[in-house]
Order: sequence, then structure tokens, then C-alpha cells
Amino acid sequence: MSNISLLPQVRGFLQREHSSFIDGRQQPADNPHYLEVIDPASDQVISRVAEACVHTVDDAVASSRRGFAQWSQAAPAVRASVLLKLADLIEQHREELAQLETCQSGKLINISRNFEVDQAAHFLRYYAGWATKLSGQTLTPSLPSFNGERYTAFTLREPVGVVVGIVPWNFSTMIALWKLGSALVTGCSIIIKPSEFTPLTILRIAELAIDAGLPAGALNVVTGGGMAGKALIEHPGTDKVSFTGSVPTGLAVGQSAMAANLTRTTLELGGKNAAGFLRDVALSKAVDGIIEAGFLHSGQICAAAERFYVHRSQIEAVTGALSERLAKLKIGSPLDETSEFGPVSNKQHQARLGALFAKARSENSQIIHGGRLLEGPGCYVEPTVILANSVNDSLLNEETFGPVATFLPYDDEEQLIALMNDSPYGLSASLWTNDLSKALRLVPQVQAGTVWVNMHTLLDPAVPFGGVKASGIGREFGGAFIEDYTELKSVMIRY
Repeated sequence: MSNISLLPQVRGFLQREHSSFIDGRQQPADNPHYLEVIDPASDQVISRVAEACVHTVDDAVASSRRGFAQWSQAAPAVRASVLLKLADLIEQHREELAQLETCQSGKLINISRNFEVDQAAHFLRYYAGWATKLSGQTLTPSLPSFNGERYTAFTLREPVGVVVGIVPWNFSTMIALWKLGSALVTGCSIIIKPSEFTPLTILRIAELAIDAGLPAGALNVVTGGGMAGKALIEHPGTDKVSFTGSVPTGLAVGQSAMAANLTRTTLELGGKNAAGFLRDVALSKAVDGIIEAGFLHSGQICAAAERFYVHRSQIEAVTGALSERLAKLKIGSPLDETSEFGPVSNKQHQARLGALFAKARSENSQIIHGGRLLEGPGCYVEPTVILANSVNDSLLNEETFGPVATFLPYDDEEQLIALMNDSPYGLSASLWTNDLSKALRLVPQVQAGTVWVNMHTLLDPAVPFGGVKASGIGREFGGAFIEDYTELKSVMIRY
């Protein structure tokens, strides 16, 4: 089957010259420098976006402060209504947004439809439900009474103010809407800084948000690279930073925010996630699980597994069967609905994966399948299976963020848990077994913010998500996000 045809509105949007979205509209570019948006499936420039300068950042922050003053006073039911209307509009523009996302990120069109767009709308509706459920507590102080006076106290949840949401390129729509939903439902305003590789979908969604009734300034989008992000993080007019991205960049973001204004941060970082397969798992189930855990969206998911531990007696059968399955995947254009495997999202990342393959070969790691960059246009990388020599192999320790599964055998369950925990990171992990009792005993021993059993990668808005150790600070989703987007105010009364 050939590529699907792009909608006329998608073609029209790509042909526009884009800039930062401030005060309810895209602003005329005040910087002559434009960033090119490149289709990773073809290496072709598909659009241009103006890079924000310092004046643009100042304008966005000033607009967000005005937006916060208005939006923070909106009734909770009004906030919920706007988010619900935005979710409806996102679904109505499903194909348009999915095509934009695939064009800019190389994500398979069916993943763009079913995850980026459909799940984004689902998460927004979940956040909308929290608008009328934010609450404090009533308390009874134990202060002594000297002249018959009494005391009572209560707490209030108040929005933190202007939030900066820094969004990566791997799920540029869904992650942006996680941050947008968290901020807006609590009464904050938000400035989204998308990746310079994937700025287009959130610019379109910002237009839809105005159509949904969001006041101008409650949501602004600042386009550009690292300098724009740094200016927002360190700006005296911003109150919180929510960052999703790599561990090294996250550390820099946290340090900059703290040094600037003690700005609070939520850091959802990556790591080197582990998946452990117990001996009772059938071969076919193990292979299905490995593909789910490590190869969805070419492994470009922060929670994806990269370290795979299989019992020594089964390692050869598992890696062999996995290699056979991967060899049959249809690698092709992400706009072809029959493609099963697409490109990675940009040329720089493709080159980095090539360097990691070279390092694996230099260390004599066994590349069982793949390990090559595919020739021709686009950022294509073979799905790769590697058998490590020891725990010291680079690809068992360095985050690849790509379609690379590195295996190491284990001999008993005590060793399995030790190997899974042998990392400075702890975002996610999974255990695969038919013995639920054994799984429930092992889960508390795994050092990760999320532990899946017989599944991996899939997220639900009702379940908090975030990392331990060097994989982050704070939590997304559930009710846990409220702590990070509100300030707790205590009120005491003597009467």
C-alpha cells in the first residue's frame, strides 16, 4: 500500500511560516532566524519555525502572567468545560493532528492516531475531572486557651502561577497535553516550549485551545532551541518548570531553575529501564513482551525497556526467536498504514545510535540481529538485538533511546533483582511471570517508579508516573500531580 494522502489543511499548515504563539495567536517573527522542520522519513524540509529571541520570551511570560490572573479566577467547572471542549476538538481534528505529528516525528501514522491524538484527548478528559475535586483540609489546632478563645484551621490549594512545560520530540503531542492539562486544571497558566524538531502539532493545538474558550495568555507556545528553554527556566516571571527529557539535560534544567529563583521543578527523565523474564514465561509470550517493552515507536519512549534479563537456560531460544520476528517486520514509510517499523525521529539521533553500535562492536558484544543504519533517505535504524558479555558493557549502561534490546542471562531470582537494580536510574521496570504470588513478592524489591507485571510501557492517567534515583523528581497523573502544580496555604483563626 502507498502512503496516505495528506489532508489539504495539513498541506496548508506545513506551508505556513510559523512562530511563537502568544496572546492567542502566532506572533510575527521578531527574529530572522528560522529553524527547519525535517521529515525523518525522507530528510526533506517540510516547514519552518521562527526561533524565539529574548524579547519573545519576555512577551510570552508577560502574556502568561496576565493569563494567570484571569484563568486562576475561573470557576472550577469553567476550567473543566474548556478542557473537555479542547478534548472534543482534538478528536474532531484527529486525522489532521496525526498527520502533522507523523510528518514531523516519523511516528507510524497508526501510533500517531491511537496514542498521540486519542490518548491525549483521553488524558485531557481525566484532568478535567479533577477541576471540581481540588480540596484542602479542616484542622483542629491544639493551642491552649487562656481566656476562653478557641482556634480552628484549614488549608487551601492554590495554583503555583506560570508553568514552563518543556516537551521532548518523541511524543510531542501527548506529553505537551499532559503538562497543559496539569497546569490548566489547577488554575495555572502555561508556556509550552516544544522541541525544535517537533513544534508543529502543539502550535495547531494552541489554536484549537482558543476555539475551546481558553483565554488568551493562559496557554502560550515559545518555539526555539535550548536557549529559549534556558531563558524561560531562568526568567523571574515563571514559577515552575515541568521537564520531560534526558537525564543530563534534566539535571541541567533542575540546577538552572534552583539557581535562578528556587523555581520548583518536576523532572520526568529517562534511564536504563529493565525487564526481567522468569523461567515460567512461554517463549512466544516472552518475544511479544520484549517487542512491546523495547520496540514500540522504535524504542523512543522514556519508559521503554533497554536491559533484558532472561534465564541462562532460555537466553539462546529467546534471542533467536526475537531476531526471527524482527527480521519479518515491514520497515517503511510512517505514512504507509501497513508499515510496522519506521524511522527514528532525527538525523542526530540516528548518528548517535550508529556510534553506540560501533562501541558495542569494539567491546565484542554479540550483535545477534541488526546493528546497522539503513542506507538511503530517512533516519532508519535496524531493530537490534545484542547479547552483552558482562554488566560492564556500554549498551547495558548507556541509554540508547532507540530500537535496541541488550540481553544478559541470569541464574536465579536473587541475581535477577540485583541485575535489574544495578543502575543509577529508576524510571520503570517490568517482571514477566505466570506466578502472581511470586511477582507480588518481587515487585517491592525492584527500584523503579513504575513496575509493570506482564506488560510494559503502557500508561493510564489514573496511575501516577515518575522516576526514582536519577530518573526524576515528582509525579505525573493520578492525584499526585496536584502536589506539583499547587501551593499549600495554611489558615489559622482565633475566635
